[in-house]
Amino acid sequence: MTAPHQPHEPHEPEAFRTALRAWLDENDLSPGDDHSLQGQMAQFARVQRALYDAGWSRYGWPEHAGGLGGPPILRAIVGEEVVGRRLAEPGPYSMLEVLAPTMIDYAPTDLAAEMVPRLLSGEEQWCQGFSEPGSGSDLASLTTRAVRDGDRWIINGQKVWTSFAQYSHRCILLTRTGDADTPNHEAITAFFVDTDTPGITVRPLQTMHGVDEFCEVYFDDVAVESTRMLGRPGDGWQLAMDLLPFERSTCFWQRIAYLYSRFDALIGEVKADGQAVDADLGAAYLALHTLRCRSRATQHRLAEGHRLGADTSIDKVLLAGAEQQLYDAARNLMPGTIELEDTDWRTEYLYSRAATIYGGTAEVQRNIIARRLLDLGKE
Repeated sequence: MTAPHQPHEPHEPEAFRTALRAWLDENDLSPGDDHSLQGQMAQFARVQRALYDAGWSRYGWPEHAGGLGGPPILRAIVGEEVVGRRLAEPGPYSMLEVLAPTMIDYAPTDLAAEMVPRLLSGEEQWCQGFSEPGSGSDLASLTTRAVRDGDRWIINGQKVWTSFAQYSHRCILLTRTGDADTPNHEAITAFFVDTDTPGITVRPLQTMHGVDEFCEVYFDDVAVESTRMLGRPGDGWQLAMDLLPFERSTCFWQRIAYLYSRFDALIGEVKADGQAVDADLGAAYLALHTLRCRSRATQHRLAEGHRLGADTSIDKVLLAGAEQQLYDAARNLMPGTIELEDTDWRTEYLYSRAATIYGGTAEVQRNIIARRLLDLGKE
């Protein structure tokens, strides 16, 4: 790996992007032939290690957590360039962008300083233990329980839809700690749990698009030290509310770059078949461009120090719509490909059907927009 082309003003976004592109042009981080999920995870770790050693993946993160400072938009630029070049897939990247800020904000300072560099450098992968079989969109009803036992907490329960749990070294886990009289939102506490702790069982789930990205995770008398609590007892709900906007801000930048790369690939296939660029592609491009403009505004609000909240539900609705519109266009323009051929287009089309479900359903997001942004009430 060559030394980075450090920009004269490392925190200025355009200079940063120009220098990063030059470095990526000189350093071959292309993925190998293993396109399995395990291969994708290994490739992501490889890319992160190279970016970390050269300094790129440390920009946009605070120095007390192993970063090099600068606005969060710098790390959005890194993700956009890396995923846009198809050097890494957006899924693993999203865990980094969601969980590292949470650790920095809620973990004890020494724990964050020790652990965050392991995630940024690709040394470790983490997962997010939120959803349960009976608590998906209604997160406040979760039942996984943590009971104090001296200086430890004993955890029992089950999580589901836990992305990449089978490859993860740690889990940011939500549990119930209050008594029967404690309101749901005040009874939730978060822990940072090592996934090799005795009593944890991980079972991958294969989805209809043929990838075992999601997992069930069981906790049977799992002992966690009190020093691994994130925040204080009862802070779990606020942690979750602070985490969710990160799912819809910086990490979206990578997914948008990925969708643009697939849009370009679709144009190439359509032209190769001798078809004209039609209204389906125009509508897909408009949806992508609208999403990117909205997400760009969100990146700048984050860079300016604004605290993100319910407004990011708009970003989530736009992402789900743009993703499904792109793959609907692919299905319409390449008749039979998705239905009859075992290609990436088929896998990605099937995955796109979940875009209005994962990360908060479209119905829930629209309710949030109506009630909290438009003040339309509950009816």
